[in-house]
Amino acid sequence: MAEKPSNFLTEIIDQDLAEGVVNEIHTRFPPEPNGYLHIGSAKAIWINWSIANAYGGKFNLRFDDTNPVREDVEYVNSIQQDLEWLGAIPNGGIFYGSDYFQQCYECAEKLIREGKAYVCELSREEMREYRGTDAGVPGKPSPWRDRPVEENLDLFRRMRAGEFEDGSKTLRAKIDMSSPNMNMRDPAIYRIKHAHHHRQGDAWCIYPMYDFAHPIQDAIEGITHSMCSLEFENHRPLYDWVISNLFGKQFPKQREFARLNVTNTVMSKRYLRELVELGIVDGWDDPRMPTLCGLRRRGYTPSSIFDFVQRAGVAKANSLVDHRLLEFCIRNELDPVAPRRIAVLEPVKLIIDNYPEDKTETFPVSNNPQDETAGVRQVTFSRECWIEANDFALVPPPKFKRLTPGKEVRLMGAYIVKCESVDTNPDGSIAAIHCTADLETGNGNPVDGRKVKGTIHWVSCTDAVDADVNLYDVLFTQQDMNAIAQDADYKEYLNPESIRTLKGCKLEKALAGAQPGEWFQFVRMGYFTPDSKNPGTFNRIVTLKDSFSKTLEK
Repeated sequence: MAEKPSNFLTEIIDQDLAEGVVNEIHTRFPPEPNGYLHIGSAKAIWINWSIANAYGGKFNLRFDDTNPVREDVEYVNSIQQDLEWLGAIPNGGIFYGSDYFQQCYECAEKLIREGKAYVCELSREEMREYRGTDAGVPGKPSPWRDRPVEENLDLFRRMRAGEFEDGSKTLRAKIDMSSPNMNMRDPAIYRIKHAHHHRQGDAWCIYPMYDFAHPIQDAIEGITHSMCSLEFENHRPLYDWVISNLFGKQFPKQREFARLNVTNTVMSKRYLRELVELGIVDGWDDPRMPTLCGLRRRGYTPSSIFDFVQRAGVAKANSLVDHRLLEFCIRNELDPVAPRRIAVLEPVKLIIDNYPEDKTETFPVSNNPQDETAGVRQVTFSRECWIEANDFALVPPPKFKRLTPGKEVRLMGAYIVKCESVDTNPDGSIAAIHCTADLETGNGNPVDGRKVKGTIHWVSCTDAVDADVNLYDVLFTQQDMNAIAQDADYKEYLNPESIRTLKGCKLEKALAGAQPGEWFQFVRMGYFTPDSKNPGTFNRIVTLKDSFSKTLEK
């Protein structure tokens, strides 16, 4: 049994268990299969799965597929893959809301027979007008609110038979048109929609509304605590009304938590879908996207994502979480375990003039200085090597401790070299840097008697591996995308520097067989993983620099 999370939701559950109103905890995650899951979904998954797991209870995955127009098998499959990747196994089972259509229909007829539901012919706009907008002013009852029971039953059955057009009629619960909660002012619980369903085919042309179907599904599955995001708080009275009027009990119990909002991104499926459809990003799994498949492709791990969710906290108040906290979590996880490798991302050639042209040798380099058990590997050294272009400066800025004309640096794990001359291209760029090596300083021995202020990394030209490397930044320039004006186009805030692809990078030979799902620290450069869609390409997960630790400590 896992460690129990400590938050206001577990306090509620502890009280329910202590009072004996429930014996076994049963939770669920009910995604609508109309898009890919994102990191906000990971919070809902973690809450429901971890609580069920901690109490030795059950956790269900239930697809909310009650809207046939927006749903697709592609999304169903992706959601199952994401849960499996996260390790949030639905030990209570996998279900579909559409499998309960018959039970929902029977529940609707029960309400009609008891005079608690009626068929209404108001349009959507008229219904909104009749309901009103002022919580202190009662709404106006529908002209069809007092239809006889038999007439309502007849019309509802004819709705199911397909006699009426979309939008011409709805079934509404008869509750309270004077309620200060607009959700209780005779909400629609069934609508007509002639559309093919991905599981039910054309068996139905009427579909239950989420607020009606969800509590019924929870009750049928034996859910004890229906934990959902804060926007459903005002819907809770309707949830309770459905449960009490159809099942006559106080459980399932709905409780709400604040959604996860992260800086410099959007969580709206509509916006994310538009980014994909317009080709602004490379699919739902673009590594800049907040989707779980995008984070997976970028190199984030399930444990780093759940660590982020836990650190962000579970509360009732909405908040905006800094994306750097997520970067901190993956950096914190990879730093002690990721194998170190050498990669030159923007190469310039270094020629060691006093080193034999036909000679190569190997130097031992640690696989991970933090883990002695990781051992060492042999790295080839030769007369010509690649170094980073920004590790050389013809005219160095103040405090520059790398290679400059007439100055020395140590090649990491190898020799100390001194810049003697430079070859330039016609455009003035550096073509090659000529050096001489102090050949008594091999193996990077710190007690070889020579002290230099700078150490740079390198890759031998003899066995370098060519690769492309994607460097990622935030997708949006605006920190709080929820705060932009309602009439503003969110695409105006896209970051033009959200991706930079470097061609012709030079990697050490040990990276030749790297596979997606493996993580490496490129020394001095950051953490990287092979891209799952483009062989020969590496994605930067996160930089080495941690600008968030001090903030986190405070």
